[in-house]
Amino acid sequence: MAHNITREESVGYPAQWPLYIVHITVNVVKSLRPKQWSKNFFVFAGLLFSQNLFNPPLLYRSILAFVIFCLLSGSTYLINDLVDLERDRMHPEKCKRPLASGRLKPLHAVAALAVLLPVSLGISWYLSPPFFAASLAYFILQLLYSFWLKHLVILDVFSVAAGFVLRVVAGALVIGVRISSWLLLCTTLLALFLGLSKRRHELLILEQGAGEHRKVLGEYNFLFLDQMIAVVTASTLLSYSLYTVSSETVKRVGSESMIFTIPFVLYGIFRYLYLVYHKNSGGSPENLLITDKPLLVDIALWVVTVILILYWR
Repeated sequence: MAHNITREESVGYPAQWPLYIVHITVNVVKSLRPKQWSKNFFVFAGLLFSQNLFNPPLLYRSILAFVIFCLLSGSTYLINDLVDLERDRMHPEKCKRPLASGRLKPLHAVAALAVLLPVSLGISWYLSPPFFAASLAYFILQLLYSFWLKHLVILDVFSVAAGFVLRVVAGALVIGVRISSWLLLCTTLLALFLGLSKRRHELLILEQGAGEHRKVLGEYNFLFLDQMIAVVTASTLLSYSLYTVSSETVKRVGSESMIFTIPFVLYGIFRYLYLVYHKNSGGSPENLLITDKPLLVDIALWVVTVILILYWR
């Protein structure tokens, strides 16, 4: 009698190994969350504002730094998914992730980490020891977040913001330019704005079960989050506006033209608030950048305007 080969048995046959490896690779890549790699574009902030965007050697180093942070951030997502495996299985959206759904085995995730981390940190050391230090600090911060910081009210959002700041710092260190205090301040406030909006969305979709999914969510409520979002929103807009008219910026640019970028920042913040409060979005900023055309166009216009102001002579 013919014997039908089950899926588990088929992996033992040589002819099935290529498909099995492809299956593992695809799910590892999905677990690295490529859609969230847009956050790593903060690495290019130092290159852009130091007026080195069209400097080929420095652009090459920044691209390598971007790739390294994609690998490092992806590795931390894998670790986070391993830590939160059981909780993610009860989440309405996270249960679809490869590890939570069972499409990727924990052993395969650990094997991927054993390759990704040495490669990314090794290349970062090759680029420069200061950049390696910033990259390692970022990875350690993400580990602390996965195991400890994400359970501490308010500090969980601050640790997420610190990750964005370290991206900016690393991007400046890899090309050897001075880190602007204005850049760090605006990055911190913008990251807090995005992080608090994400917490609000999580509270909204999980409703009464928020505290059961993650204990720290039980420490938040809508009034508390809305007050913090209001404070950070005003602070972000004020800080960016002051940056555009500061004597340091005017001296470097050679004019007060950066003030013309303020309307794009205003619209971007207000559009995001509209999506958070009217469309109940905000849980995934990287997805909003792709799916919301007005926001995408606004960011593109801001980038083009900044480039014209900084580089047009």
